[in-house]
Amino acid sequence: MARIEVRQKDTETFEVTVRETATTTHLVVLSQDYYQKLTEGKVSPEMLIEKSFEFLLERESNTMILARFDLPIIGDYFPEYEKNIVQTF
Repeated sequence: MARIEVRQKDTETFEVTVRETATTTHLVVLSQDYYQKLTEGKVSPEMLIEKSFEFLLERESNTMILARFDLPIIGDYFPEYEKNIVQTF
């Protein structure tokens, strides 16, 4: 199982390290509006990003995940993302 570490770099930018067979690092941008839309403030931004990476890792390896992206882009690749992540919380 992958180990996911999320560290906030600034207000909307997070660094995510995924340790699996290979270790990868990703920069993720999460706007306050999108965070509220998905979580209604029920969990931390870090938890949202961690769960988002768990979602991605069920579908692709960490080496296939973009190195830098805005969190909403996940829904462009996986239309079920928002519904799935909202149900998580």
